[in-house]
Amino acid sequence: MSKITEKVEAMAKPIVEEAGCELWSVEYLREAGTWYLRVFIDKEGGVGIDDCEKISRALDPILDEADPIPESYVFEVGSAGAERELKRPSDFAKFIGSEVEVKLYQPYQGKKAYIGKLEQYSNGDVTVSGTVLTKSQIAQVKLHISI
Repeated sequence: MSKITEKVEAMAKPIVEEAGCELWSVEYLREAGTWYLRVFIDKEGGVGIDDCEKISRALDPILDEADPIPESYVFEVGSAGAERELKRPSDFAKFIGSEVEVKLYQPYQGKKAYIGKLEQYSNGDVTVSGTVLTKSQIAQVKLHISI
C-alpha cells in the first residue's frame, strides 16, 4: 500500500466509522492522465448515496487541510460493491463460504479464471471449490454474484 493511501486511510477511518460504515479500501491511481483518490465503504444492508455524500462532505475539508497529495486529483467516495475485490486476510475471512471469482496471471489446468465457493485462505493461497491456487498465481480475487 502506498504512503498516500495509508495516510488517507488513517484520516478516513474515524469519519467512515462515525457515519456508521466500514472503510473497505482506499485507492490512489492514475487513469487517462487524471489522478483519482477513491474511498470505498461498506455497511450492513448496503451503502446508499446519502452515506457516500455524508462521508465525502466530512472528509473533503480534512484532506484539503492535511494536503497528503501533492498533485491535483478527483476525490470519490463509493460503495465497495457487490462484486468487491478481496485483498486483506480479514476480507477473505469475512467471506469464507461465499462465491468468488479468481483471476490468474497464467492458465492453470487450462483455465485463467476460477469461479466457485471460497473454502480457505492461508498466507495468500486460496482454495476455491477444491482447487488450491497459490498467491503467485493469483492476479485478483473478487466476490462473484451468479444470476
